Amino acid sequence: MPREIITLECTEARKEGKPPSRYMSTRNKKTSTERVEKKKYNPFLRRHTVHKEIK
Repeated sequence: MPREIITLECTEARKEGKPPSRYMSTRNKKTSTERVEKKKYNPFLRRHTVHKEIK
């Protein structure tokens, strides 16, 4: 099975002293080898922010 489950965490929340929002997603291990970045909604900041893949 080439797809793996990853966790995405907000990059801007910690700078503003708010709790980071996290999302679960999947990625194809063979085609995307680098860390995934997506724009997702952060309910604590009430706006869309960049979420990066964490270990």
